[in-house]
Amino acid sequence: MKIAISSSGQTLDADLDPRFGRCPYYIILDTDTDSYDVIVNNAASGSGGAGIQAAETVSHYGVRAVFTGQIGPNAYRVLAAAGIDCYTGCRGTIQDVVRSYQSGELQPTTKPTSPGHTGMGKKGRF
Repeated sequence: MKIAISSSGQTLDADLDPRFGRCPYYIILDTDTDSYDVIVNNAASGSGGAGIQAAETVSHYGVRAVFTGQIGPNAYRVLAAAGIDCYTGCRGTIQDVVRSYQSGELQPTTKPTSPGHTGMGKKGRF
């Protein structure tokens, strides 16, 4: 199964980035083969719609689950419509998150965990 993890770096030793739509990278991991790809999040620096664009990007890779710190309502809606489970509140390295998932410690969320327009750094809300 393919999963996507919001990441601050390009390796499995990198820390999870808690911002789904504004993280710099996604690690797309195949849990059956332990192989992974690194995807640059082109939506991270956009002025708006980052969550939707990010959700569309990871869904194109055929992921069945997303792991992150928080997820906003727009991204959540796109992912849920695509049948992708969202796991929030994740912490640690990418490897830590994968181990927690594989051991059954993580449960999918049933709703967004942050309001829209967060994670934009010093720009704040509109």
